[in-house]
Amino acid sequence: MPAVIALSQIVKDYPSGVGPVRILHGIDLLIERGEFVAIMGPSGSGKSTLMNLLGALDSASGGDYVLAGERVNDLNENQLADLRNRTIGFVFQGFNLLPRSSLLDNVALPLTYAGVAKAEREQRAKDMLTRVGLGARTDALPSEISGGQQQRVAIARALVNRPALILADEPTGNLDTHTSAEIMALFGELNRDAGITLVLVTHEPDIAAHAQRLVRLVDGHKAYDGPAREGLASEAHEGLSSAGASSCGG
Repeated sequence: MPAVIALSQIVKDYPSGVGPVRILHGIDLLIERGEFVAIMGPSGSGKSTLMNLLGALDSASGGDYVLAGERVNDLNENQLADLRNRTIGFVFQGFNLLPRSSLLDNVALPLTYAGVAKAEREQRAKDMLTRVGLGARTDALPSEISGGQQQRVAIARALVNRPALILADEPTGNLDTHTSAEIMALFGELNRDAGITLVLVTHEPDIAAHAQRLVRLVDGHKAYDGPAREGLASEAHEGLSSAGASSCGG
């Protein structure tokens, strides 16, 4: 079975007044089915650019991307949209729920785009809401539930198409510490029990610690790719060393 994500020498340039500016420099990345990967890096490191490329929301300037066995470089816009809908569930920091639609209709939305019949759409949406602990609130509006519950709805919506991959961009950024821990526990359960491949972008070490693997970007280069625990411990040690050097030199 092919890897869910296979990047080879991916580069990304953006135009500027003085010529192209390179944001990503030759990124190689292989993510197998069932992995839970956190992507970290300072502001401007290329995290969001990489996430947009992984989600086939933007195209690379060079290199190859194979997503669930399909070469993204070879697809037109309609084919990319179809691949995204079949393969990827997106979870964003801002929830992106439709305010005037019920929780059930919000979760069922990707199935509407996929042409699934109404009865099946509703049943699958109910099942997903039950899975995230909101089976009794199907008729509620997003404004009638908490932020943490809204993110659970967003996760249910991401799962309803039974995707091979969940991409989560700062999924706890708008949540308090307690609710963030609940959401990360849910992600862990989905990965562990359902075998769903998860890739999340975060700037918070305590969130990244829930992942098995850490990829750290620095200035558009892959600076670390390995076990999350070791990578976070190394980062914490470097931070303490830098702080100590600053204190001594002050």
